[in-house]
Amino acid sequence: MKSFRQFFDAPEFFSSGKWIALSSVVGIVAGIVAIGFEWVGQAVSRWTLGEVGGYAPPMADGEHSIFSPISGSFSPELILLVMVVGGLISGWLVDRFAPEASGAGTDAAIEAFHKNRGEIRGRVVFVKTIASALTLGTGGSGGREGPIGQIGAALGSWLGRVFRLSPRDRRLMMAAGMGAGIGAIFRAPLAGAVFAAEILYSDADLEADVIVPAATSSIVAYSLFSQVLPTSTRFMPLFGGELDHLSTSLWELFPYTILAMILVFAGWGYVRIFHASQAWFGRLTIPSWSKPALGAFLAGVIGLTLYFINDRELHVLAVLGTGYGTLQLALTDATALGIPVLLMIGFFKIFTTAASIGSGGAGGVFGPSMVIGGTLGAAVGLIAHALWPSVCTQPEAYAVVGIAGFFSGVARAPISTIMMVRALTGDFGLLVPTMLVTTLTFVGSQRWRLYRQQVPTRMDSKAHRGDFIVDVLEGLRVGDVYRHDPEIVMIPEGMNLDQIVHRLTQNHQHYFPVIDSEGLIVGIFTDDDVRTYLYDDVLWELVVARDIMVTDFVSVSPEDDLNTAMKAFTSLNLDELPVIAPNAPGKLLGMLRRREAIASYNQRVMEHKAAREEEVS
Repeated sequence: MKSFRQFFDAPEFFSSGKWIALSSVVGIVAGIVAIGFEWVGQAVSRWTLGEVGGYAPPMADGEHSIFSPISGSFSPELILLVMVVGGLISGWLVDRFAPEASGAGTDAAIEAFHKNRGEIRGRVVFVKTIASALTLGTGGSGGREGPIGQIGAALGSWLGRVFRLSPRDRRLMMAAGMGAGIGAIFRAPLAGAVFAAEILYSDADLEADVIVPAATSSIVAYSLFSQVLPTSTRFMPLFGGELDHLSTSLWELFPYTILAMILVFAGWGYVRIFHASQAWFGRLTIPSWSKPALGAFLAGVIGLTLYFINDRELHVLAVLGTGYGTLQLALTDATALGIPVLLMIGFFKIFTTAASIGSGGAGGVFGPSMVIGGTLGAAVGLIAHALWPSVCTQPEAYAVVGIAGFFSGVARAPISTIMMVRALTGDFGLLVPTMLVTTLTFVGSQRWRLYRQQVPTRMDSKAHRGDFIVDVLEGLRVGDVYRHDPEIVMIPEGMNLDQIVHRLTQNHQHYFPVIDSEGLIVGIFTDDDVRTYLYDDVLWELVVARDIMVTDFVSVSPEDDLNTAMKAFTSLNLDELPVIAPNAPGKLLGMLRRREAIASYNQRVMEHKAAREEEVS
């Protein structure tokens, strides 16, 4: 019982308990909002594309339609009109109420973490939900992860303000909300948690403190979101549960390596075209609210042109909307689509996404990345099967690996991508080729990234600048820095003021240790303390060092770290500290100067920087 009570009384328990409670609240709110986000998105699609344009985008096997099937006839002209009107309303809504809700959303959440102390306005939740539903529901090429990630992050930030949390804790709440939203909407709680920790950085780094809060909130949000799903799809991965591919030969790693190189090149084009689109729309001298409408128009023209030149093949319309239904077919029966259609979708999806989201439309870039990577992977798989059928027996396996490999490169998030794709497809037989391709694309895509607000590592984040200083200082010891000066002037406690003044004039020392008859330090004073007595000649023979010194002084030992010393320097506004032997109280070893501590810190930082530059080169 004593051990039991000690466990619950431990500070670690209260810290963990606090985060489980706070993260659960985030998960509950994010789960409810994710349900609303799904409903609003389907409602817009049903009553715009479906009722007006006569088009119901095909869905993945794990998705379910909330509303009844459409009954109207397909009308390409009306689809284009729906897309433009949807972009117009979405653009006005964002421009009028929350400009930060434009675009993908993930970048805005990353920026809030690194630069804005975890602050996202609460209104983003409502604006992003409606604007994303309008963009995606009317046919804009985008995904759901960016909007729901930013929505969840905004919820976490809002709750952080409600509970009056510190900036650090508010950042964690924001990241937990982002993981909760993604974990719920994609039914992948573990992947959502790791994604929230990994997507913040472009190098092989992650925000470890985010994992537990994000995992807790993601599990709660996923559990709530799953309750509104039909029983038949409640525990089914988004792209069905019948995918069971295997890599049967190590020789097949060669075609997978070629796939990785193709994905690196495609990722480079995707990032360049997407950022070029953002820059082009940014330079246009038209009202900001009209730009998403122009982007929707351009995307619609591309999609409908492909539709007509391919004999009204509906599958090419996967370049619009999420494209999940066509991606489902690429994962299960790539032959039904064929190499030309797969390549066409993968190539032109880059341009429709750049137009839809680069113009300021509210949608994510992970969904399009899945379609691009999956269709290109399936095309490579069909080619490999035709050239080497005895080894490349399952072309669809390349689609699964292509999804993970493509997003790993452009988003700089290999670990969470592997987890996400496994959760979305339920396919666990391709771990080795997936790890190979994601690693190659991650390494091969170091010079570009889709999310511009990512920073390389924690050391480069403003959120951790103070942490890095503390880490460096804690790695340095007083014993390595302090001045071992045998000529430090020490004043006997009985020395009178007249003698002290003459000692002061003979050196440039500022701090003077006072010692007793045994040579042990009993106090300290500065030359400023002496000046208060200089104008009264009577006191020169009466006042001794014992009267001037301060007995309640702060000291350090050689074993202390520089972080401890710097706290003493800054809190007491001192320039020097006496260094006392730890095993002999009162024995003065030397003096530690503030400037020496700062110089040692600067030297260590330069060493870290030089080592990092050497690694990069």
